[in-house]
Amino acid sequence: MSDVYAEPTTATGPTDPGTLARYTTLRLGGPAGRLEIADDAAGIVRKVQEAEAREQAVLVLAGGSNVVIGDQGFPGTVVLVRSRGFEVVATDGDTLTVRVAAGEPWDELVAATVERGWAGLECLSGIPGSAGATPIQNVGAYGQEVAETIVAVEAYDRTHREVVRIPAADCGFAYRGSVFKYSDRWVVLSVDFRLTRSPLSGPVRYAELARALGVEVGDRVPLADARATVRKLRAGKGMVLDAADPDTWSVGSFFTNPVLDREAYELLRERAADLGEPPHWPGAGDVVKVSAAWLIDKAGFGKGYAGPEGVAISTKHTLALTNRSGTASTAALVTLAREIRDGVHARFGVPLHPEPVLVNCTI
Repeated sequence: MSDVYAEPTTATGPTDPGTLARYTTLRLGGPAGRLEIADDAAGIVRKVQEAEAREQAVLVLAGGSNVVIGDQGFPGTVVLVRSRGFEVVATDGDTLTVRVAAGEPWDELVAATVERGWAGLECLSGIPGSAGATPIQNVGAYGQEVAETIVAVEAYDRTHREVVRIPAADCGFAYRGSVFKYSDRWVVLSVDFRLTRSPLSGPVRYAELARALGVEVGDRVPLADARATVRKLRAGKGMVLDAADPDTWSVGSFFTNPVLDREAYELLRERAADLGEPPHWPGAGDVVKVSAAWLIDKAGFGKGYAGPEGVAISTKHTLALTNRSGTASTAALVTLAREIRDGVHARFGVPLHPEPVLVNCTI
């Protein structure tokens, strides 16, 4: 008998479309044509199929922490994923496979795994959103990525109208990407993670985290210490949701760190010669990952840089664009994002790409 951990959910059905700003961490987005709530995998599939039968476009939305929705909203059906719970479906020695419902709040899941002595997700603490969203952009932070622990993803294949289980090797995981990102074909229903029974974290890989913990890179620490320290670091950057802190009214990092080939990186070094060596890390093959935050700051867009209607760069982290006023439009946020992107390109010749999914808006 597998261990099952779940919380009760409410009945589902169509609800007042209202404004989608209520369902996004940016507090932005216009109305939905139709809004449906699904509290389990079968309900998610059914709501999607019903929308298709009505010949309506479908937007699947869970935590709303990695999406920017345009002011015109979404004219089709928005399916709000509210499935909850997780269960141990397999064990093998010190490892176990945990199946997690797509709508399970991510940080609550991480907290539960740490409390139970299951290692593998501890450095991903404090990240907003749902478990089902994590494989879509291969969520990563402080030296961990979900691709390292994901065994398989259960998804509804809208092309063949069937539920399939996709092994990790076929998920196309890459830096902040996967086969699921920017694709309407797949609707994630659950995710299987392989975790390890251990009181200690995996080797600490991130220098900033190691310093905060007072250990060397490569050392291991108690799971609870890793989680608490990561959350403290994230909170200091406005990356832990707080209704009282406008710096957290964002999608976290708005731009991904550019990945440059060696020639492009040498050109960047030439353009930045007066500023010193750009912060960078080696990537797979002969590529270099460069700090987007450094590029943005050195291009003249520092913390707190203000755009129209009260949108601004976070006062705590250069990569976060915030709806500080709480009353701005998506158009205002997009205007600020374009200004930053174009300014970085003009100064350094490096393109910036948005990390969140853009719905009915573009930069």
